[in-house]
Amino acid sequence: MAYRSPYDHLQPERRCPVSAAGSGPAPSARPVVAPSGAVVRLAPRVVAGAVGLMSLVLVWVTWRLLVDTYAGQRLDQMAFDGATYGQGRLWSFAEPVLDVVSVTFVVAGLGAAMVVALIRRRWGLAVQVAVLVGGANVTTQLLKHQVFHRDNLIGGFTYENALPSGHTTVAASVAVALLIAVPRGARPLVALLGAAYTVAMGVSTLVAQWHRPSDAIAAALVVLAWGCVVLAFTPRSGLDPAPEHRGVVGPASWATGCLLWLGAAVAGAVAWWGAEQVLVSTDAARPTVTAYFAGASAVVATALLTFGVMLVLRQATACPRVPVPGTVGPPSGVAPRA
Repeated sequence: MAYRSPYDHLQPERRCPVSAAGSGPAPSARPVVAPSGAVVRLAPRVVAGAVGLMSLVLVWVTWRLLVDTYAGQRLDQMAFDGATYGQGRLWSFAEPVLDVVSVTFVVAGLGAAMVVALIRRRWGLAVQVAVLVGGANVTTQLLKHQVFHRDNLIGGFTYENALPSGHTTVAASVAVALLIAVPRGARPLVALLGAAYTVAMGVSTLVAQWHRPSDAIAAALVVLAWGCVVLAFTPRSGLDPAPEHRGVVGPASWATGCLLWLGAAVAGAVAWWGAEQVLVSTDAARPTVTAYFAGASAVVATALLTFGVMLVLRQATACPRVPVPGTVGPPSGVAPRA
């Protein structure tokens, strides 16, 4: 039988390998680890690092605009006061969501993500999710209690600084950890579920008047920053098997990411409109309800944006770059197939 190179089924372009018709392995024979000789792509890691740094800057911008200015603090406090609208009915939905968060929940969520990574034989990935959850939650507590402050710029009674929200950080970090840990094909669904859970947690903290909108927004950005940081240092053990689609992200993930971003754009537009209505209104009662609605919309927008970005970056950083045939020899231990 004629000699057939083990690389014949790989495309030479700079994208994820594509199996030629009839040359790829049977579904049951698909590898569970990255191909031998595969390396981590540099460009997606650089993008992830840049987005992580930008997210951290946006945390400070959120505090600066909504906590450290008169107009922002007034808008944020009006949203907090407006949470009394419909609170009795909404509390029945918010209470069970808030009650889930505890130390046990963090340990269980982190443990589940690490177990998934270990079952998939991704040792470095298990470390990544631990760093993500631990780093995000420790950062939130340090920012809240040591870095940021809340001066009373609008008069009257006010609470101490609560930015970022610890509850929202816990929910988002555990959801992003699972998004990073699960296999490639499951990530679009996990991104949608994680975004929905983070939205539910963030809005529930508003309903309960535990936090202002800025607190939940900053929490999602903290998690986005840490998620991007760990993706920027993706090890080889964090790579996926060579996917069958073209491109480093894949059509299903692009579609899901765009859906999340579209939702974020709509919610962001609603939040912007509501904020404008509040800041120009002379009505003494209506602004609080409008501010509450605008603040909730801003939380929704930030959560959807976070999970859309994390999904696309995770798929891109996990896509292996396989050496082009003819440029390197076969990996050690790979014998020609007869």
